[in-house]
Amino acid sequence: QVQLVESGGGLVQPGGSLRLSCVVAGVTLDYYDIGWFRQAPGKEREGISCISSNDDSTYYADSVKGRFTISKDNAKNTVYLQMSNLKPEDTAVYYCVTTPVCDGGLYTTDYWGQGTQVTVSS
Repeated sequence: QVQLVESGGGLVQPGGSLRLSCVVAGVTLDYYDIGWFRQAPGKEREGISCISSNDDSTYYADSVKGRFTISKDNAKNTVYLQMSNLKPEDTAVYYCVTTPVCDGGLYTTDYWGQGTQVTVSS
């Protein structure tokens, strides 16, 4: 059984930082590509970042490029999303997902976590 468990969300002021974590069970990140989606109230889900198991290449949506960094620790089977210079428009539920391929985008997914809320507000 595959499980993805996110943590690290919370309330942060504009300009602040947060680091999300996602512990994965049931598949190994040595062989699975993984990424992050988010969904803001009233908006469609957005695939914002992913990292390849093949060569650790990464993808970032334009909305987060230069502010967010994805990384992983295969030994811990954990993926991270370091978020900096947060803006109110980053407010959303953030989901950890596995994907068949992370190659220039995050378009298809296999498994989802339960999500963690990030709220950016003063």
